[in-house]
Amino acid sequence: MRADVSMEAAGSRQCVQRCAPCPDRGKTGGPSKDQKVIAVAPRCNEDETKSQHTNRLKTAKALVEKAVKMHKIFSVQGPYPVIREALRARGWVEQRMPRPNKRARQRHSNDRASSTDAGDSDDDDGDNSDEVEKGLNRDGLHELMSRLVRNEMVYFYWTNRRDVINANSLQKEQIINHFAKAGTLTTKVGLCVNLRNLHWFDSADPDTFFPRCYRLGAQDEKHAFIEDYRRTACASLLKYIVEREQGVCGEAMSSSIRSIHDQRKRSKSRPVVLSQMIESALRVCQEFLESLEHRDIDISLETPQTLTKEEWAEFIKNYCLVVHDGAQIEDSDRFVKCCKAMLQRLAVVSPQLDIDGIYNIWIIKPGAKSRGRGIKCVKRLDQILRLVNVNPTLIKESKWVVQKYVECPFLVHGTKFDVRQWFLVTDWNPLTVWFYKKCYLRFSTQPYSLDTMDSSVHLCNNSIQKHLRPSQQRHRGIPADNMWSDDQFRIFLSSQGRGAQWETVVVPGMKKALIHALQTTQDLMESRKNTFELYGADFMLGRDLRPWLIEINASPTMAPSTPVTARLCTAVQEDTLRVILERRADRFANTGDFELIYRQAAVEVPQYVGVNLLVEGFKIKRPSNRSAMKHQSAIKERDPAAEKVKAKVLLKSAETQLKNNSSSALPPPPLLPPETPVTDPVETFALHVPMTIKAIHPPTGGQPVFSWKKKDEVTKICSDKVHPCPTEKHEGHSLELMVSKQSEEAATMHLDCLKEQ
Repeated sequence: MRADVSMEAAGSRQCVQRCAPCPDRGKTGGPSKDQKVIAVAPRCNEDETKSQHTNRLKTAKALVEKAVKMHKIFSVQGPYPVIREALRARGWVEQRMPRPNKRARQRHSNDRASSTDAGDSDDDDGDNSDEVEKGLNRDGLHELMSRLVRNEMVYFYWTNRRDVINANSLQKEQIINHFAKAGTLTTKVGLCVNLRNLHWFDSADPDTFFPRCYRLGAQDEKHAFIEDYRRTACASLLKYIVEREQGVCGEAMSSSIRSIHDQRKRSKSRPVVLSQMIESALRVCQEFLESLEHRDIDISLETPQTLTKEEWAEFIKNYCLVVHDGAQIEDSDRFVKCCKAMLQRLAVVSPQLDIDGIYNIWIIKPGAKSRGRGIKCVKRLDQILRLVNVNPTLIKESKWVVQKYVECPFLVHGTKFDVRQWFLVTDWNPLTVWFYKKCYLRFSTQPYSLDTMDSSVHLCNNSIQKHLRPSQQRHRGIPADNMWSDDQFRIFLSSQGRGAQWETVVVPGMKKALIHALQTTQDLMESRKNTFELYGADFMLGRDLRPWLIEINASPTMAPSTPVTARLCTAVQEDTLRVILERRADRFANTGDFELIYRQAAVEVPQYVGVNLLVEGFKIKRPSNRSAMKHQSAIKERDPAAEKVKAKVLLKSAETQLKNNSSSALPPPPLLPPETPVTDPVETFALHVPMTIKAIHPPTGGQPVFSWKKKDEVTKICSDKVHPCPTEKHEGHSLELMVSKQSEEAATMHLDCLKEQ
């Protein structure tokens, strides 16, 4: 060991000697031929590197100490570089969260798809934070600070999944970006069920902004859906008759009618359907109107239905032949006037009549999935029921949702789109809602058509459309990335002469729909202070530009997939931090494009006591000694001599009663003391004996006094003597008799009564 050390030291000395200037150098100062030049890094570079590390460490420690003192430690899970940079710019220091491996993320994704509380999250589960961090942490300063705060408490959490952090374990001052149990708002099932209770919170009708929806796993809702499908088929048939006669009635409808006529031309045989089906449709619509007006109350339950099960099957078959396959109806022209009148009456009570169309298309949504996964559009009833019955697990858990498809949407250059709108909830009690003034449109890659049910035509989710190539038949005004900002859409509306409707119809409609959805969910959410959540709502626009709420997503995607999302998603994240952080210190701080649209008065939440009933009361206090002494002195002031005589008489009568009942095994009645304090509580005991009882009622209306003996005779107590007297006999089993102590005043009244007798 020592030899190695000495050799190493000798080598180092030799190296130093070689590096020293040689006296045998030539005039040029170069090395001689037998000398070797060894390049050695200058010590100044090493010292400079150490100095840089020392300075960086000092800087990191200073920043960390300041952040810890000001409670500015944050943690981000997910691809949110904008949030990281914005917090760091405010002096926050990040504590890195452990990154789950790929297998754990896949398992969590599968569990979330089957969880009722998971909600719809359209944010990608992939965490590319490491790739993003490479460009943001060139000098390693943030990595160093993250290590220094690894044992500090985190005061701000931003995650893309709510189950990453247990909110119940957080302290009051810790902020988190997810509310617990938000599945009642962000799942299709929760939104479907809760909006039916809107009448308890507001006078609005959910059918004016939310397409009617049913859970096919619940038997009662399944029957309600079948009735709705049949009734919608009847109304759609009437609309088909009227629109075929009138011709063009909007872009979507004109293409539908043309498609049906083209099918007729291509068809060799044209089946003819009897006009009796129109009469059946009119009769069904009439009964529906009567039920809405409550005129069907007096109808007997034994009254046969309008159509039997077999007749309904035949009607649906003929309806599909006419509307879907282009069959003809004999002599249908004479029903146009009746159909038009019935549709006018239905339009008054059915706000969704315009979006129903004529094809009776319904969209099936499974579970709590998002990003358009598993969604299908179906026309025929048997296909819907057969498709749902494939998975019995989803049926059992009532996770299949069927919703009326918006068949007549507003189109841009013949292409369907939806609107992604952000909103922020900062409190549930009182409910506080912030609406973002900016939004964007997502187009489908194919022109809109009802001839096909392909998802490339009817689903506008970017996660689906980004994998598809835009159609050559699509209008060139639609961008290749399938997105528009709200400003671009407003320019298009202005070109159509409808620019003012964005502020008068679209934006107010979206605000009302979101507020109503939140109202119905408020009492089901776990409200926690210092908690907020950013949501993304999807809307469809009808031909009249009325917005229809489709779904609400938790953790909306913030990926900069297009120039539109790169700009808007960055802005909405920065403005969210303005509302959450800056406004906490200053009510008048700048909140960016977030607008406070709703804040209700605080509601006191009653304490939950479960199934136990709680009775609250107070103990009756005894009268004080002073009041008792006053009462006793008032009694003694009457006549002390008379009171002593009455007390002796009372004692003698009690002794006489005791002698008469000595042969019985019954316990004697309690002797009344000469003076009973007013403050003594009433004591009672029960006697269970066969006896004959006579009640003597004092003339002053006081309580009756009972005297008793064996069944054969009863003695009457009067002064010092005992005389037999007839009494009312009570024959029977043992009688429970309550005998109580009486006060001195009551005993006096009793003796006075006996003397008078």
